[in-house]
Amino acid sequence: MTMRRGVAAIPHALNERDMTAPRGVQRRHSNRWTPNGLTKVASPTARAHGLPNAAAMATTLNIETARPSIDLVHAEPRRPRGRERRLRRLLNTAVAAVALVVASPLLLLIAVLIRLTSRGPVLFRQTRIGLDRRALSRAGGNTRRRLDQGGHPFTMYKFRTMYVASAHRDPQVWAQPDDARVTPIGRVLRKFRLDELPQLFNVLRGDMNIVGPRPEQPAIFVYLREQIEGYQRRQRVRPGITGWAQINQGYDQSVEDVRRKVAYDLEYIRRQSAIEDLRIMLRTIPVIVFRRGGW
Repeated sequence: MTMRRGVAAIPHALNERDMTAPRGVQRRHSNRWTPNGLTKVASPTARAHGLPNAAAMATTLNIETARPSIDLVHAEPRRPRGRERRLRRLLNTAVAAVALVVASPLLLLIAVLIRLTSRGPVLFRQTRIGLDRRALSRAGGNTRRRLDQGGHPFTMYKFRTMYVASAHRDPQVWAQPDDARVTPIGRVLRKFRLDELPQLFNVLRGDMNIVGPRPEQPAIFVYLREQIEGYQRRQRVRPGITGWAQINQGYDQSVEDVRRKVAYDLEYIRRQSAIEDLRIMLRTIPVIVFRRGGW
């Protein structure tokens, strides 16, 4: 009986402190909360283990906020030890090197097809916001005097999937399904996510990992940072080609898509490890083969 009363008091306590539900607590009925360990969240859009989706939760509770936020946004992410961080970096670099060797015939074929089907360069270079390098140490303060966006800018490589004029006229917008800017070969590459393969070079350069949150364009990054509380916390790890968010959801088309992805990203950051990276790499294979989330 005492346990039931304690659990029943959780929503009231959370409302008084303007907090979201803690990990492992899930709303089952309109007036009752129950602890359920690591049960998957009962939401059609969020499949993170034990991590409630705040947008869905706010809808269920009829909460209206001027600035929607995700749960656990104020929770301190896990900080891996130096040895563990080096092991993960070694794993990601080794996988990238092997993948480049194995995929080199495919890379060459894609490059030839791009040159034959549309005018312009094979590779598309774009500035993205990456790791906040203050996350590598315990030092605080602004160590990036030139740019204080919550992350370090770098040049990311992709196979060009759009016509040159379209790509340069309005570069910092999300592509949409049936986007007229995308070339015929580009549609195939995006469907199988093969346009991301040149980012293996970014991994070798140290800009990215195989696994991590997707890096965003500067203007979109600034906008999303204002719209989604805690968005910049994704920069505490290197961005990745694939990740927990990428294998659970496709390309972004709206802020709501990003909000759901951020929940996945923060869950990944909280439990990051070499084993977790390897598991996500393996789960990426069926996503590519069965074309889940691409278009």
